[in-house]
Amino acid sequence: MTAHDLRSQLASLTTEAFRPELADIDRLPTLDIARLMNAEDAGVPAAVAGQLPRISAAIDAVAARMTRGGRLIYAGAGTAGRLGVLDASECPPTFNTDPAQVVGLIAGGPEAMVTSVEGAEDSDELARADLDALKLTAEDSVVGVSASGRTPYAVGAVEHARAQGALTIGLACNEHSALAAAAEHGIEIVVGPELITGSTRLKAGTAQKLVLNMLSTITMIRLGKTYGNLMVDVRASNAKLRARSRRIVALATGAGDPEIERALTESGGEVKTAILVLLADVDGPAATRLLEDSGGHLRAALARASG
Repeated sequence: MTAHDLRSQLASLTTEAFRPELADIDRLPTLDIARLMNAEDAGVPAAVAGQLPRISAAIDAVAARMTRGGRLIYAGAGTAGRLGVLDASECPPTFNTDPAQVVGLIAGGPEAMVTSVEGAEDSDELARADLDALKLTAEDSVVGVSASGRTPYAVGAVEHARAQGALTIGLACNEHSALAAAAEHGIEIVVGPELITGSTRLKAGTAQKLVLNMLSTITMIRLGKTYGNLMVDVRASNAKLRARSRRIVALATGAGDPEIERALTESGGEVKTAILVLLADVDGPAATRLLEDSGGHLRAALARASG
């Protein structure tokens, strides 16, 4: 693609549109600029709401494959790639997932998290190589993320994953995007032109973050990683999380501190198991077996214990 062709393509994108009414924004008082940004951001959730049926269908498809042992893999460049890596990295401490279960790929590799890696986003070959390194299977789900919906790395990842039989999702912020068209599940959150022309780390980035939050969080709910709205699979890796673990057990069971400490000790610190110990009145090993037989779903384990 020539520079002229790329310039013409970008000019046609809503996310790249110039807004002449904001041409003097640099002359405004800081508070007025802040108000403008805040008003712009307020419209993002409504744009996401319009795509909720598509988002929900994608989540159900991801959860079905992850139940069978598949992985959730994000692929993007720049801000979109960083958001995917962020979402993936937060799953282990929040839901006690294996670090290999939710993976974020960013064009250019880890270095691209903190600096620009020139040319990486333009390479669909790089996307194929990154997925091949993960030994992609048909049980995996690949989410290509790109504000423009045209980034070769994201589009290439989705095309390659689909050819391998994996589930594919294309998350973009422009209508009629190549990314959404390439994926089995296309999600286009159209938030309109940015306050600063082409700065898609703003509204587009916010929209992508909201959707990624839904993809991972609701998938984990479907996989039994929560009990109600409690993070019963939280990994207690620091003092704050250890205190949160005890609070979660208390909220789920109503037990006092001595009982909670006993249950957590019997359960090796596993919150979900400790809750089952208290609610089903079983010992640690029995609770562990019940959870294993129930696929890790606490409600199902409780039903087994009482039935």
